[in-house]
Amino acid sequence: MRLGSGTFAACCVAIQVLGFAIFLRGFFPAPVRSSSRGEHPAETPAPEPSSGASSNWTKLPPPLFSKVVLVLIDALRDDFVFGSKGVKFMPYTTYLVEKGASHSFVAEAKPPTVTMPRIKVDDNVTRHLETVLKRDDWDVLILHYLGLDHIGHLSGPHSPLVGHKLSEMDSVLMKIHLALLSKERASLLPSLLVLCGDHGMSETGSHGASSTEEVSTPLVLISSAFERSPGDVRRPRHVQQTDLAATLAIGLGLPIPQSSVGRLLFQVLEGRPMRDQLRFLHLNTVQLSRLLQENVPLYEKDPGFEQFKMSERLHGNWIKLYLEENSSEVLLNLGTKVLRQYLDALQTLSLSLSRQVAHYDTYSMAVGATLVLEVFALLLLSIPKALGPAAELDVPLLSPLFSLLFYLTLLGLWAVHVTVCTSTESSCYFCSVSWLVAGAAMVLLSALLCAIVSALTTMVGGTRRLRVGKSLAAYLWPWSELDVLIVMGTVGHVLSLGASSFIEEEHQTWYFLVSTLCLALCQDVCRKHFLGCSEEDEAPQGDQRERPRPREAGPALWDGAVRCAMLEGVGTHGAASAFEALGSAERQMVLASPWAVLCCCRLLRALNQTGVQGAHRPDLGHWLTSSDHKAALSALAAFSLLAVFLLVHRRCSPMSRVALALGLLGVYCYRAAIGNVMSPWQRGSKDVSKGIMEARFVYIFVLGILFAGTKDLLRSQVAATGAKVRTVGLWEIHSGLVLLAALLLRPHNLPVLVSSLLVQTLMANFIWKPLSHDAAEVTVMHYWFGQAFFYFQGNSNNIATVDISAGFVGLEQYVEGPAVFLTAFATYVGPVLWASHLVNYLSSQASSLPALRHACFCYALVGSVPVSAYVVLVTSLRYHLFIWSVFSPKLLYEGMRALITAAVCTFITTMDHATLART
Repeated sequence: MRLGSGTFAACCVAIQVLGFAIFLRGFFPAPVRSSSRGEHPAETPAPEPSSGASSNWTKLPPPLFSKVVLVLIDALRDDFVFGSKGVKFMPYTTYLVEKGASHSFVAEAKPPTVTMPRIKVDDNVTRHLETVLKRDDWDVLILHYLGLDHIGHLSGPHSPLVGHKLSEMDSVLMKIHLALLSKERASLLPSLLVLCGDHGMSETGSHGASSTEEVSTPLVLISSAFERSPGDVRRPRHVQQTDLAATLAIGLGLPIPQSSVGRLLFQVLEGRPMRDQLRFLHLNTVQLSRLLQENVPLYEKDPGFEQFKMSERLHGNWIKLYLEENSSEVLLNLGTKVLRQYLDALQTLSLSLSRQVAHYDTYSMAVGATLVLEVFALLLLSIPKALGPAAELDVPLLSPLFSLLFYLTLLGLWAVHVTVCTSTESSCYFCSVSWLVAGAAMVLLSALLCAIVSALTTMVGGTRRLRVGKSLAAYLWPWSELDVLIVMGTVGHVLSLGASSFIEEEHQTWYFLVSTLCLALCQDVCRKHFLGCSEEDEAPQGDQRERPRPREAGPALWDGAVRCAMLEGVGTHGAASAFEALGSAERQMVLASPWAVLCCCRLLRALNQTGVQGAHRPDLGHWLTSSDHKAALSALAAFSLLAVFLLVHRRCSPMSRVALALGLLGVYCYRAAIGNVMSPWQRGSKDVSKGIMEARFVYIFVLGILFAGTKDLLRSQVAATGAKVRTVGLWEIHSGLVLLAALLLRPHNLPVLVSSLLVQTLMANFIWKPLSHDAAEVTVMHYWFGQAFFYFQGNSNNIATVDISAGFVGLEQYVEGPAVFLTAFATYVGPVLWASHLVNYLSSQASSLPALRHACFCYALVGSVPVSAYVVLVTSLRYHLFIWSVFSPKLLYEGMRALITAAVCTFITTMDHATLART
């Protein structure tokens, strides 16, 4: 079967995304769970240990508290309560902590510190609070406040709004605490008020990674049962968030959740009789030991289990002495020893269970990684034909299915699958799928292997046909400096992924690559301008007669595997006449354009500090977003929106121009409505609104422009002037995406959008066309600039830099589909807009059919390189110290990039087929 190289690449990338998804499912382990969740452990609690004498305590102990109120403040950082902000803005809470009527902890969250977003304006939580507190028909009350998290995402932890929100939360806590104290007069048991946070907040106001600010949350337990002497202020101890579940269960007289890996906060039991303390600790260790037995095959050799058995024996001896009423001193000494033994056992058991979370599904990882690597190998071996003049490949579909290698491979894979799924002691995701799905995966793996062998055999045969006496250097001479830079830059970037520091600072890699690219283009421009030499003049004299002219290039140019790896396009190298035909003014623009792009990229680096090393440094973005410089931000936003219109509108239809202008005006109105920028019609902060109507106003024009572009694309299939109409339609789709980006990006990031459009314009008009770069080089440059602009807007390989506020633009409540799409688009604005411009640029060229196919294949190949390499790196580094804090977030980013690559290749292939159908 004969396929275009674009269609072949799109299919390969789709398979690679499937393999990467399977790898991710195996890499990220399932949490530790109990297999007996359907049973009712409350009816049969573990009896109290005994030795020689029977104990009469076989039921759950009575509760410690009558009522519990849990106040969860989203994104509450520990220093918001225990630091200077807590002293200033939360005086009542600080008074309770210092008075001694509480136990204070710093609860550490496990990365990634990500929670499901939703919109809840906090007044809806508080408005019914007073009525509920007066009723007696409840035992547990949970309040979840999200306002602080929204403030952090919008303006950071140092915003003036943070203080107002903390004061509001302090007043809520005071109201709840006073109400609970008044109820305790009629109750035999005290009440418990819990203040906690689900995660912290980074210095940029977001969360998701593993920095101290993001994982450290306050945990304050307030109750009259914790009264201590005045002045007995204890420094908050560090505990795990998972410890709260076991503590609340014991406090309410309920069984500990069977899948809980936390341990009881012993401070809650202070003041209780020794027998009660030992009984509560015994229940916790029994629960953890049972969970260990269900998840660890060799649990009997675990140190925590051995400590538990020792503690239980000592506890039984203590119970015997207690029932025999021995001297209190002996009981106290033995009880203290048992208590310490239980605490040590709890700590060891909790750590053992926590380590089980790092258990990898290696079988699923192997299946997914094999798919990814097979596709990458097939793409590499297909370079000669995919980038040839015809841009087509012969893909055998029937021969692999009837080959001996295919059946032997399929049989071997099935044997491995059956063996693993029937003998493994831990569950595997790939073993849980149906046999039909597993069989389809095995067939795909076998077919890809056969295709690789076939392509490799063809390449080896072509290499043998090289003429005798022809040296390797003779086949490498057409490589230009730019080709060498592209290959070396790609390899260097892949190698950098093996170090955690380079992953954290990957933006520096891309800044270096695009800067070096600009310098290489400067060198190329200067050589053509001052020396007046072309590509033919640079070649050795003896080789010129053997090199075919671009328009006469045939299969001889691609004969042999080495020469095929040159990533050459069709009829582009050696066309120096395009540069020589330029006028004096145009040549000056060509000379200045690489330097202008270089200066633009350097200025953008000062806009947003990202990564880890320089994230704390002040940048222009922080300066602009401060309340003191709102006028400067407003002027910059207005100028940027005007520049966007000037850079985009010329190639749009008249109706789309009007829609673009009104849409950009609506963007400014939206930012003014939510208070980001100033506007003449605002008369103070009272006019600040949600901006929902303004944002929806812009969405209407975005959809209108996209609809107009899609209509033109469809009309180009039947119109006589189809090429011109198609070009307009593609640009209108690009313009709609630009308008959507202008709406979703923060106001201080609008210069990033303007710079992206400006660089695209300069490169297209004064670099790629005059220098006659081929489709492969243009595609790689688009990919590089897309990656660089991803970091220019402040992104990193840290999940905390994802701006989730973009997912709520124009929404009154959280809607998962639109929120996910808007957040993803706002995050990947750079790569998406540069991919869209790639399609526009190549479609406008005369020979767009092979160029589009070459671009699709090159885009798939360049995107496949880091994905394939990173799968191998992460597998080998899965026990690295920073696997969860550095390597795992990067893995998610690579998965998203693979998905975007698949979408881009699909779109390019669709345009390719549309062009082919019209011709």
